[in-house]
Amino acid sequence: MNWLKKLLLAGLLLVVATPAAAALRVAATTPNMGMLARTVGGEHVVIDVLAPGDRDVHHLEARPSMMVALRRADLVVAVGAELEGGWLPAALQGASNPAVLPGRPGYFEAAAAVTLADAGGPADRGLGDVHPMGNPHVYFDPLRMGVAAEALARQLAVLDPAHAGEFAANAAAFAARMQQETAGWRERAAGAPGVLLNHKDAVYLLRRLDVPLLGYLEPLPGIPATARHVRALIDDLRGREGLVMRMGYEPAQGAERVGEALGWPVYEMRNNVPVDGGADDYVAVIDSWVSRLESH
Repeated sequence: MNWLKKLLLAGLLLVVATPAAAALRVAATTPNMGMLARTVGGEHVVIDVLAPGDRDVHHLEARPSMMVALRRADLVVAVGAELEGGWLPAALQGASNPAVLPGRPGYFEAAAAVTLADAGGPADRGLGDVHPMGNPHVYFDPLRMGVAAEALARQLAVLDPAHAGEFAANAAAFAARMQQETAGWRERAAGAPGVLLNHKDAVYLLRRLDVPLLGYLEPLPGIPATARHVRALIDDLRGREGLVMRMGYEPAQGAERVGEALGWPVYEMRNNVPVDGGADDYVAVIDSWVSRLESH
């Protein structure tokens, strides 16, 4: 019997000494992408967010802190469609981590998982900050985010097959929630007046909610509003009902001038969850837009 006790004890020690599978280290380019990875990966991922949520992700620069996070990452989760093109390629190059380069299992783009609006446009920088692959701001469409979550679950399963079932279940639950929430948001936004945006980002949300888009403060994508363009907008929109919605990092002057001239409210909005945000925070961001729309 002594040998049996010893055998059982050795087996117990082996189980105790065997470490649990290490969590995947994910480098998310934005807080919204961090939310997506956190929602799908659950306890099996650790998230580093590269870009702050209160900055325009178009115009960042590669920083040493980004390279450190990318160097230790197992997976990059990016918005994609060249949204991070001004800094992510340089940060990846500086990180010297071939496992997370585009085309490898350790690289994921949400935009690649969905159909993009405005795809196939000319790659002419004279037309502003254009994205020939299509509008990259897919995080403004809850249903596209649900599709992206399911694609991310498949990507995570490649890196961590043992938890593939959990990833798929988490993604399916998120996608179902986005379907349910969107139905309610559409009802609440019904009859909302048109919206003047600064940039072609929340257009995805307006289209999903069937809210009219009245134009953009930017004369061309990425080009700040000019006095001439603002005057033209005021002339074109005079006599109509509407509201102006802009991000906190976008210039306020043009928006305020239009609002004052037309008697429209001007709202400063968010486009990202907190750095450590989850699905509830994402719902809160979209809900804040719907609340402004339904109040008019």
